[in-house]
Amino acid sequence: MSMIGEKGKLSEVNRIIEIKMYDNFYEPNEIKVKKGETIKFKVYNFGEFVHEFNIATKKMHLKHQPEMMKLVENEILLAHRIDKKKMKEMAKKDHSMSHSHSNSVLLEPNEDGEIIWKFNTEAKLEA
Repeated sequence: MSMIGEKGKLSEVNRIIEIKMYDNFYEPNEIKVKKGETIKFKVYNFGEFVHEFNIATKKMHLKHQPEMMKLVENEILLAHRIDKKKMKEMAKKDHSMSHSHSNSVLLEPNEDGEIIWKFNTEAKLEA
């Protein structure tokens, strides 16, 4: 994960960016950040389905897809909700099932969350 940056500190936040997730798109659709900048992303899920906001490279997103499929196959990640109790139990056997990453937030409809991220590299990232 260090190749894309690191978890940021609230005391070092340079600016706050609001992310609105809908079922077919996110707003804004492009974000420009500078190397060394620490951003607090305030993320809202306005869609009808569970959505994830994840800061990563394209390669990292592709590598993450099997983890998401595991959540679906084990009926933890459902269309409209996350079975958090089941997620916690499954995570005892398989840590990847906990889905607790500092570069992402997984939200049910009408939930919000945040990520504080320090961009200390110049990698091409996707959200």
